[in-house]
Amino acid sequence: MTDSVPVRCPACRREQSFTPPTYPCSCGAPLTLPVLHDSSPEEIEHRTWEATWVAANCATCGRQGSWPQPEFGCPCGALVRVPVASAPDPTERAPATARPRNAAAPAAGPPGRAALRPAFQPVTIRTARDAVTAAAQYLKWLGFHGVRQPEEGQAASGVDLCGPGVVAQVDPTTRPTALRDIECLWLNGLNESAVSVFFSLAGYARDARARADALHIPLFIMDLTGTPQPVNDPADSLIRVGPPEG
Repeated sequence: MTDSVPVRCPACRREQSFTPPTYPCSCGAPLTLPVLHDSSPEEIEHRTWEATWVAANCATCGRQGSWPQPEFGCPCGALVRVPVASAPDPTERAPATARPRNAAAPAAGPPGRAALRPAFQPVTIRTARDAVTAAAQYLKWLGFHGVRQPEEGQAASGVDLCGPGVVAQVDPTTRPTALRDIECLWLNGLNESAVSVFFSLAGYARDARARADALHIPLFIMDLTGTPQPVNDPADSLIRVGPPEG
């Protein structure tokens, strides 16, 4: 369990107990953001996309990613941003023995479609729209054709991208994707007889992840470089064999 740390609100000067957030790295290990104990939090007056994210390295696989900047709401009404230690250069870290989910596994049997694809060209994410664009490019790279943003009514029902045989949702918020979002996408995929694929920037709630595994929904996380990483077995399988034929 992550230990809480004392944080003083810069507006009212009252000390609060703050628990640093933990997110799932693509290698499967939990990543707790390293909150600085001896620095001064700042009050958030104007929120920007860039300031919402912070770079941190996973202690297990050494991969650097962008994660939601820790913040809390003080009872005085102030929204406070909590400083995080700067991520060290990942090239200076000794890699762990655990294999990240996105690392190549030892060869076993004939190669799948993944071996025939060129390297994926990511789309840098600066806005929520960029996140949808990056997910669309990734779906096309996986082998789905005709991927587009749906009509307004369909988008309101929980689909951000669709194409022949696929529906996808992209969660660009700074909170882990909830169970309801997973179930909503699954129902859309069921109605369209399509594969449901989910992309999230802040990871998934535990019950959401469990339900996606049970429903065989591929889950991906994206950092601000715009490169999706698989976080469950259905996502690994989709990368390896591509879309269903038919």
